[in-house]
Order: sequence, then structure tokens, then C-alpha cells
Amino acid sequence: MMKRLKIIIVALAFLTGSGSVLAQDPSFSQFFSSPLNVNPALTAQINSKWRAISNYRNQWIGPNNPYTIGTLSFDSKIFQNTIDNYVDEITRIGVGGMLLYDQTLAGAVKSTYASFNISGNVLLKQGNRNELNGFKIRHISKIKMDLAAEQRLGAGIGVSYGNRWLDYSRLTFENQFDGTGFNASLPSGESGLSNMKPFLSVNAGLLYSYSNDLVNLDVGVSAYHINKPRQTVLDNDKEFLAPRYVAHTNYERSLSDQVVLNTNGIYQYQSGASYFSIGGGVGYYVTDDENFTQMANIGLWYWSNNAIIPYIGYTYGNLQLGLSYDLTISKLTQAPQRMHTFELSLILRGGNDGRLSGLPAPWK
Repeated sequence: MMKRLKIIIVALAFLTGSGSVLAQDPSFSQFFSSPLNVNPALTAQINSKWRAISNYRNQWIGPNNPYTIGTLSFDSKIFQNTIDNYVDEITRIGVGGMLLYDQTLAGAVKSTYASFNISGNVLLKQGNRNELNGFKIRHISKIKMDLAAEQRLGAGIGVSYGNRWLDYSRLTFENQFDGTGFNASLPSGESGLSNMKPFLSVNAGLLYSYSNDLVNLDVGVSAYHINKPRQTVLDNDKEFLAPRYVAHTNYERSLSDQVVLNTNGIYQYQSGASYFSIGGGVGYYVTDDENFTQMANIGLWYWSNNAIIPYIGYTYGNLQLGLSYDLTISKLTQAPQRMHTFELSLILRGGNDGRLSGLPAPWK
């Protein structure tokens, strides 16, 4: 009985909490594999024509399997090859959408989100050609013996639709206690919990990029739920979904003709809570075929006051797989039963015949 009462209390707090307590947006350890959840300006900023991504996170696995999150997204460049030098040379325009679901309390509380983004990216400056001073990069003899660095500025805007509801079949309430136990067939007396309405929110972001044949750098900021939509079962205009603010960066560099260094980090703030994650890894070209990318990746990230996150991945042509596991370092390590959290990401790119058109970057 105490277990059921605890579930009721947590569910009610989750649904009726104030704007500073109400549930925060889902987050991923592999944030670099969920770009549309990080910044609308990252929409269609890819080393191919289009990209499809699926993410799955199972958090704190145990008897009640409390948190599960999944996404499916698609983004693509548009107007490509329809106007001379319009896309990829001077201006890039892209569109994309994402479906996201999460459930807590073993599925008793469920949420769904759908978003649509449009982005634009313009060339700020084309750098002068510079000699490489003998530094060898992958297939450099077949590309050029000089660099042409470029700087770009991107912006994106999006709109999200969200809904959250309570599955009464998975909960019992005080009015259902018949003296000896809980009878789920009795009225719960909690019809007010069904009054939560769907919401629409506005999201926006900026992105600065610097790249050449050796280096790729991206720095961005974004904000989600700028309009502070109402998200409560109470008739109170002060109850709203708090904005989420994001700052992120990533840096890639070719260390040799076979090894690429990848580092990135993110900072997020929402509803009085914040965290950062930072780390990196190396990618190794498994084959020397310049027309078909095969790369093995290994890395390690730190999620502030939460977890150490080892990562392994493999890229085979247009398909990229990633697997990570959260080694918990928070106070949850003191729980009687050890908590387990893992994530799986799947990225499929198209329109490039299995060969990336730039350095393997997590956003691209």
C-alpha cells in the first residue's frame, strides 16, 4: 500500500507542481546525437542532403522502470540544386521535424511532443587559401594542397506541440481504498487530473560555424518555450512551462589521415535547475576507401553531478550507431538497488552515396 501511495504523491506533484517545479524537458546523455532537441538552428546543418535520427533512453532501470524517452526526427536541405550557388555555397535553408515521447512512473504519466523547425544559414566570410606546411590529412593529395576556411551564421525557429496525461489504470487513489485494499474499479474522485490541456510553444536559436579541411567548430545558443505556455491542471495563470535555455559547442580536428578528434559540451538551464555535460572521443577510419566512410568511435563524457558516460559508435556509410551507459556518481549510488541507464542512437543520412562531405561532426 505504501508503494502505491508514493506513486500517487509523486504523480500529483509532477502534474500540479508550480512553474518552477513542473516537469523539465527530457535530456539525453548523447545530446550530440539529438540536434533538433538542442537548437533549431542545427536543423539541416549536415554533411549530406537529409538525415533521420532515432534516440532511445531507458533511465534508472529497475522494478518500476521509471523513465523512458524516445525520439524520431527528420531534417533536410531544401532548394538544393535548383538555383545556382544558392545552397551550400552562399545560403542554406532547411526544414525538419521531431516526435518525442517520454513516460515516467512505469508509464503512469506520459508525454508526447511534436515540433517543426525551419533554419537558414549564410556565408559570412570565405578565408584565404593557406598552405598546410606538409601536414597530411586523409586523401589530401586528391583534394587540394591548401585550405579555404569559411565562417557561417545560422538561425532557426520552431514550434512545438505537447501533451501530458495520466493513465488511471496504472494508479490507485484514496477514494478507491475499500478498507482492506485498493479497488481500481471504484471511482478515483480525481477527475481534475484530466484537465491538463495541450500546449504550443515557440523555440529559436543561433549558430556560428568555422570550418576548413582540417577543423570544424560550431557554437550555438537556443531557447525553448519562449512564450511560456500554460501547463497545469489548476486554473492559475501563473502555472506555466518554464523556458529552457541552451548553450553548446563542438570542435573536430583531423589528427592524421586516419584519426579524428571530437570534443563537445552543452549547458542547459530550466526552471531553476541547470547542468552541463562535456567530453570527447576519437574516431578511426577503418578502411582507406575515400568513397565509403567506415569509422569506429570511442569517447567519454561527464554529466555534472550525475554520471560518467562512456560511448562507443560505428559509422558504416550513411548509417551511424551509438551506444552509451551512464555510470551514476550522484547520491543514487546509495540506493539499495543499483540504477542502470543506457542510450541508443541511430542516424541515417542520405543523398551523399555513403561518403560524408566534411569532417565527421556529431551535429552534421
